[in-house]
Amino acid sequence: MALLENGCPVADAWTFVPDDQPIPAEGPVIVTLARLTAEGNAIAADRKLGVRLASSELAKAVAPYLERLSLVAVEFPKFRDGRGFSTARELREHYSYTGDIRAVGHTLPDQYRFLLRVGFTQVEAPDDRDLRAWEQALTQIDIAYQRATDAPTPASLLRRRYTQKVTS
Repeated sequence: MALLENGCPVADAWTFVPDDQPIPAEGPVIVTLARLTAEGNAIAADRKLGVRLASSELAKAVAPYLERLSLVAVEFPKFRDGRGFSTARELREHYSYTGDIRAVGHTLPDQYRFLLRVGFTQVEAPDDRDLRAWEQALTQIDIAYQRATDAPTPASLLRRRYTQKVTS
């Protein structure tokens, strides 16, 4: 998988450790929520720690651990499963999480702008996909209709400001 930030490939320093594998002695690791809940205190506090949430796991389940986490990876089992969008937005808006949020699983370049708008900072893209499509997705749509965590002014407010300038 290629890791993307701001539409560009970046090196991935993180290692996902399945529940049945031992945690490596060093380096940043991503564990499941079940493992974090069971072994959270046993994982060295001086290392970067991330958690991987299944699509059925809610943001409130990881809320007690957010101060310790540098990364929350949110699974998308299918590209049409939108629960991950809600999870990211909830992490940002309700829990004020400021660390990285990574989309893992089935996502499409067409969704990239929306992923960023709700608070994702990273996306794992399949190796067989053209990575230029992800970068281009950032420039295809530049006006939003709703408010979001990425702060561009929604089209409704832009329209109101334009109308006020024209009529004054």
